[in-house]
Amino acid sequence: MLRTLAQVGRHALRAAVWLLLILSLRAGDLAIEDTASRVRQYTRPWEFDYVSWTLGALFNKERQAVLDLPRYLAPAQQRQVVLDYLDLVRQLDRVEADIADFYAHPEVKNPEVLTAPLVARRARLLAEWQRQRLAAEAVLEHQISTVIGDMGLSLGGQPLPPVLYHVTPLPMALIVSPRTVIRQEADISLQPDLPLETITHLEQNVERGLNVSALVVPVGGIGVYPSMVMRSDDLAWLVETVAHEWIHNYLTLRPLGMLYFASPQMRTINETTANLAGKEIARAVLARYYPEFLPPEQENEAHPPAPGSSPPARTFDFRAEMHTTRVTVDALLAAGKVEEAEAYMEARRRFFWEHGYHIRRLNQAYFAFYGAYADTPVGPQGRDPVGEAVRTLRARSPNLAAFLRRIAWVTSYADLQRLVEETAPEPGG
Repeated sequence: MLRTLAQVGRHALRAAVWLLLILSLRAGDLAIEDTASRVRQYTRPWEFDYVSWTLGALFNKERQAVLDLPRYLAPAQQRQVVLDYLDLVRQLDRVEADIADFYAHPEVKNPEVLTAPLVARRARLLAEWQRQRLAAEAVLEHQISTVIGDMGLSLGGQPLPPVLYHVTPLPMALIVSPRTVIRQEADISLQPDLPLETITHLEQNVERGLNVSALVVPVGGIGVYPSMVMRSDDLAWLVETVAHEWIHNYLTLRPLGMLYFASPQMRTINETTANLAGKEIARAVLARYYPEFLPPEQENEAHPPAPGSSPPARTFDFRAEMHTTRVTVDALLAAGKVEEAEAYMEARRRFFWEHGYHIRRLNQAYFAFYGAYADTPVGPQGRDPVGEAVRTLRARSPNLAAFLRRIAWVTSYADLQRLVEETAPEPGG
């Protein structure tokens, strides 16, 4: 009988996996069908192939599931698997940076000769990384699943859908907004590591051809299934990103996630929810398994300084300055002063650059993308009230599970406002 129940459970989980896969891929198609169809005239040669990637990732996850590594490792051994993997990533990143430095150095005439030993070392490290990657993924999935279960977000002890992610080079996203108002109208995934010349040429062609604002942005994770996550040796960031993308997977099986592309407000509700919940889950995972990596509780910056750049002055508040920029831009656009708004954004981009924040382009598409992540009171979202409503609902919920169960059934911003009103404390209470 127990074996039969276990088999039924496995079949149910497989069904959930395939349902989530279909829904996530279909959601991406729906986003492309309407307003973005004109943009695809320009992007087709460089678009990312999600179907092929997903099939390959699922094959790797099947291999990982057969091994069921965490079951055979003590907690201390599981922890060491992850720490060894992070150290390997750190070595690999250092070697790749050294190779890039040789090619960029103005006095080096034959970088291919001088970097030959480094290239050979990179090949060995990449092979070892490939060998260790699935084991580290399995352990982190197990640890995150355990914490999610303890938070009351599991079904029969198993998160639904199961926590699955795969480290991979991530697609970049071409974001398109009208020039007259900040609103994301297209988000098209492009192949990873496109040359900057190709990126700028594509942005210019889309803008000239369609009279829009366009920007290609890097992303750290994508909530397909399994989730796509960028390679990193930053454990706090890695756990938070995996948790963030799992929240998207969780919501995809519920109305809020299914309606992700229904309106800009629904996208902001989704992303703000995933940010808030992802951070909360990540802190719990780190506190339990890796307390030495637990960062202090403070707001993360939406756009950190470029690697190698000088650290910004302590007195410079990036979020506050970006908030001011967005509010001013919204006012200029509302007054019909499009060219003035664009000139102002370029001046502000230079201002941020002088303070160590190397933003390549600051335009309407930038705010359309980053403004949806409204988990903090100030930032690129400006005065958009949607994020504030999500934060208020979380503050009024007794725990994360209660918050997610409430917000998962939201189908509009009006729904969210109603929930916030229902949870308001009694006057004088």
